[in-house]
Parts: sequence; structure tokens; C-alpha cells
Amino acid sequence: MVPLARSADSVTSAVGPLPRIAFLFNAQAHQILHGITVAERLALDWQVNVDILSASPDHLTLARRLTDPQSHCLLRFDLIGAPVLRRAAAAAGSVVPPKLLTLLHARRRLDGYDAIALPERTSTILRSFGVGRPMLIHLDHGAGDRAAGFDPRIARFDFALVAGEKQRCRMLADGLIRPGDHAVVGYPKFEAADRSRRDGWTPFADKRPIILYNPHFSKALGSWPRHGAEIVRRIAEDGRFNLIVAPHVRMCDSRKRRAAFLKSLAPASGLPNVHIDPGSDRSIDMSYTMMADIYLGDVSSQIYEFLRTPRPCLFFNGDGRSWRDDPDHAHWRFGPVVEDAALIMPAIDYAIESHGDFAAGQRQGFVDTFDLHEGESHSKRAAEAIAAFLRLQPHS
Repeated sequence: MVPLARSADSVTSAVGPLPRIAFLFNAQAHQILHGITVAERLALDWQVNVDILSASPDHLTLARRLTDPQSHCLLRFDLIGAPVLRRAAAAAGSVVPPKLLTLLHARRRLDGYDAIALPERTSTILRSFGVGRPMLIHLDHGAGDRAAGFDPRIARFDFALVAGEKQRCRMLADGLIRPGDHAVVGYPKFEAADRSRRDGWTPFADKRPIILYNPHFSKALGSWPRHGAEIVRRIAEDGRFNLIVAPHVRMCDSRKRRAAFLKSLAPASGLPNVHIDPGSDRSIDMSYTMMADIYLGDVSSQIYEFLRTPRPCLFFNGDGRSWRDDPDHAHWRFGPVVEDAALIMPAIDYAIESHGDFAAGQRQGFVDTFDLHEGESHSKRAAEAIAAFLRLQPHS
């Protein structure tokens, strides 16, 4: 298919002008992978002019890299927000400029769209900023179990895409989505990550089994603040494993946070069996979840990405919370749970030995989380759902 050339005016069809659609990425880079291939499919299959918007030039560079050049005459990659906000972010070492100030500055432009698709909830404040024209479309950005993934602000969206039945049922029960105003589309990130990732790369010179330690940024629920450095030290000193330390990117999204994280790991930096990643593209494109032999974590939704191929998992419950009947910790059924960093090595051994007891549950948990249709593109399904919601006519 040869894409149409993009003009300054809206493309029109037999049924009138096509809507103006924006994909807004106003947070950390990991969210781009949850929507960029959907934007691409919408542009190519419906010949719709789609704007990719971000306050970060680096985000737009990543978005261009993740899209087929064939789509670039229909995709426009534009910065939003005032230059002074970008300068302030750079001075503070922040990954992204202040989100609310960016939205406030861009509100008039954003109100010119017919629809805005976005993978975060802060931007629902646009309604309070007078942005009333566009329909707001929620893009899934992770399919975990934490309550934060079922944010009440999701109910403010006009339409929502969800990854699978697990999310759909819980969101319906919580009143976050409504019958007819959502669609189950699978997980477009798989396609964006597969396009980005360089398979076969490894940070290690030897073939020891690889542990991925993926602590969450949550101070209340995560294992890092009180136990992370000891966990890393004990695995490194044991010497039987290679260890990747790749936290959720929000843990290191400012100069101060990044420096604190790296300082706590100074004793392990430079060790041949420890690879530390404070937020590169490999920490968001599933390079590590695909590479690792064992997953060690707490409450990150990346556990479900790891279970694309079932493997041993171990979860750390650092504050002894009661989790067994808590839906926010449903993924802790996929491996043993350890509560003491001093026991981390025998717990890892047990996770490996007992994986057969958890493998069936891991497979079922993955199926419940991601509605995957063999041979079908998740991005295409998501684009079709948005097109149907906006009543677009397919390009012939």
C-alpha cells in the first residue's frame, strides 16, 4: 500500500472530513511502546492524519524509530509545551518536563483535535483546563494487578482499550468502563517491543543463569528502599548467577533519584556478573524480561511480560503484608514469596526447583491477562477499535 501524502488540510473521504487525532505521550518513555504502533496502524489502514505529541525531543526520536517510515507522511511528530519547561526539566535532570504545566501550555492546541489517545490518567485534567472538544481514548499501559492500574480517573475517558479479560472484568466491576465504550484488544506493546529489541544481545561474557531483579518504584509496596541493596549484594557474592538490576523507569526519572539509586549500588558496579540499568531503552523494550531465566520482583506489571515464556519467579514481601486474598498481589501466585533478604539465595534455589508447581498457573495468568488471537496483530485490533469508535471508513 502506498501512503497518501500529508497536506496541511484534513484528509477527506466520501463521508466527509476525517477527524484530527493525537497520540499524546506526556510521561516517561515506557508509555510510548503502548501506543505508537497503534497510531501507525491507524494512519496506514485508515489514511488518517495522526499527530504524535510529546514534550520531550527524546520521546519523539524513539517514536520515529519505532514506526515504519512508510507511515511518516501520515504521522506528524511534534513537540508541545513551552521551551522554558524543557529547559527547567534539563536543569533538574528530569526525564520529562512538568506534566501539568505542559498540558496547561498546550491546552488550546489540544482542544483542536477530535480525539486524543493517551496511556496515562493525569491528562484527564484537560477537561478542567477547558479542553472539551476531543474524545479521550485510554490506552492500556501495563496489565498488572496493583490498584493504581485501576485508577478511578479511567472512568473519565470516553473510550478505553484493555488487554484482556482480567482487566475488563475488574474495570467493569469498579465502574471504570462501560459496556459499548471499551474494547479488548490484546497488548500492542508486544509488537512495539519486538520491533525495538535486539535479540541475542547480552551484557554478560559467560553463560551463567540470568536473574532479572525488577523492583517497583513504589515506596509503600516495592522492595527497593529497605532491601534492594542487600538483595543485590547477596546474589552478587553468591557468584552462581548473572544479575540484571533494572527497576521500573520511574525510580530513576530525575537526576537526584538516579544518583541515589546508583550510589546504593556502588559496591556492585563493575562486577562482571552484575548489570545495572537505570533506565535505558532496554529497560522498557522487554530486552531483560525476554533474556532472563529467573524473575525477582515485587509489584511491577512486567511480571506478565516475563510470563510470555513461563519461567521461575520469586517475589519479595519486605514488610510482611497479608497478600494471599489481595487482588493487588494476584501475581504472587506465580512463584514462591520470600520475606527476608537474608534468605534470598535459598529462595531463588527453591523458585527454580518448584517451578513445575507454578507453571500451569503462570500460563493461565498470562491468558487471563492478554487476549491474544493467534496470527492477529494487537496494534491492528486496537486501531480497528478506535476507528470503529470514531466511525472511520477503512482505506481501500
